[in-house]
Amino acid sequence: MDNTILLNKNHVVATLQKQAAQFTKDDIIKYVLEENIQMVNFMYPAGDGRLKTLNFVINDLAYLDSILSQGERVDGSSLFSHIEAGNSDLYVIPRFATAFRDPFAEQPTITMLCSFFDKDGNRLANSPDYTLEKACRSFTEVTGLRFEAMGELEYYVIRPSDGMYPASDQRGYHESAPFAKTGDFRSKCMAYIAATGGRVKYGHSEVGNFTLDGVVYEQNEIEFLPVPATSAADQLALAKWVIRNLAYREGLDVTFAPKITTGKAGSGLHVHMRFIDNQGNNVMLDPAGNLSNDARTAIAGMMDSARAITAFGNTNPTSYFRLVPHQEAPTSVCWGDRNRSVLVRVPLGWTAGTDMCAVVNPGSAATPDSRHGRQTVEIRSADGSADVYYLLAALAVACRHGWEMEHPLEVAERTYVDVDIHKAENASRLNALDHLPASCVESADALEKQRDIFESHSVFEPRYINAVIERLRSFDDSSLHERAKQDTQLMERLVEQYFHV
Repeated sequence: MDNTILLNKNHVVATLQKQAAQFTKDDIIKYVLEENIQMVNFMYPAGDGRLKTLNFVINDLAYLDSILSQGERVDGSSLFSHIEAGNSDLYVIPRFATAFRDPFAEQPTITMLCSFFDKDGNRLANSPDYTLEKACRSFTEVTGLRFEAMGELEYYVIRPSDGMYPASDQRGYHESAPFAKTGDFRSKCMAYIAATGGRVKYGHSEVGNFTLDGVVYEQNEIEFLPVPATSAADQLALAKWVIRNLAYREGLDVTFAPKITTGKAGSGLHVHMRFIDNQGNNVMLDPAGNLSNDARTAIAGMMDSARAITAFGNTNPTSYFRLVPHQEAPTSVCWGDRNRSVLVRVPLGWTAGTDMCAVVNPGSAATPDSRHGRQTVEIRSADGSADVYYLLAALAVACRHGWEMEHPLEVAERTYVDVDIHKAENASRLNALDHLPASCVESADALEKQRDIFESHSVFEPRYINAVIERLRSFDDSSLHERAKQDTQLMERLVEQYFHV
């Protein structure tokens, strides 16, 4: 049996015994008939970063065939701010490979993500999913490699305090019950995400936990496995939808907001990347097990465009209350090995050459050598305010930019650090580095300066870049940190305003 199907939690995959990427219209119809499906849902990302839903009752077989083949019309001006009302009709066409059985629907329902098309039947040039597709395609055209990604989705679960087994403030990393109270909720979220097709790696309790006015805030993280970046974006968007839905049904509240209160860990959206050649090999390491020149070239691209990337990854004023020293978030443009004070981290990568499993399990068979396949690099600046499609598109562009720069390996060498740059003894090294923007306005300026990188190869549409810059500047938050020091209620008001990013 195909190992990608065995134990697969997506009910459509398990029933059809077929990989999701191979689904056809006939497969969807077969599933509907055999499983007595009563409803079809279309979902699609809109300009606010949330998934929208269109419901269909299956009137008859002809109608089912029609909606699967031709999709439906939607009002684009209500979904995207950059589309005019006078010319706003769009088509949404389902992508069969994204089909899953809706875990929340009372009636048997199959749900699919959709792509947008304009009135002429062309892909909507600046839609989230198509922008990401173009970014991945241009990355491959320039480098000959496939861009894969995975996200680390951090969020807080909020519940009334019961006073029992209180957690240690800001010491929640990998905590277990009963000191961590929301592990069962997280496990259920992971199961539901897997049922939608998400390739979940693991989940755990994160650093952040605190009690405020009798309410407990407990930070969690769910991390995914690397997949083609277009699938990674789908999975992250669906994961946020699942977590919020499940929290609502269980009487909990959750937030992906980058910052809740000062002095406590904020929630990031770390993104790991790896590059695959046309033989299916991960090229992040060279044959000796060292970081490859391909990986260093991509890192150089991210170093050179790091300030502009925040325009896509850190999209409201509270984002910049997270990007401060000593709060588990980067502030400077640099990279390093196993170093959490840097912007881009090269995580521990199974390069020791020891069969560790055999060491602690004497007599076991040697484990497969998958060291090279697991190596990634991780960018740590983005947060839950990001539209995951545009963020991953920006990262694919930034990595491709490394190949288009002059002397990228020199840039990589210059921005490498092997110390904690926030320690006083390393102040001179810190002062030699560029710094990430401290506000939405700074991010807008950085994007304006480097917009040609993101618009090249027709990846990001100029109209969309204009909209991003305009929105960021509209926050007028250049002096926000200073104002927050004078007005102790300002942070609270901002958190409330951007609580459900």
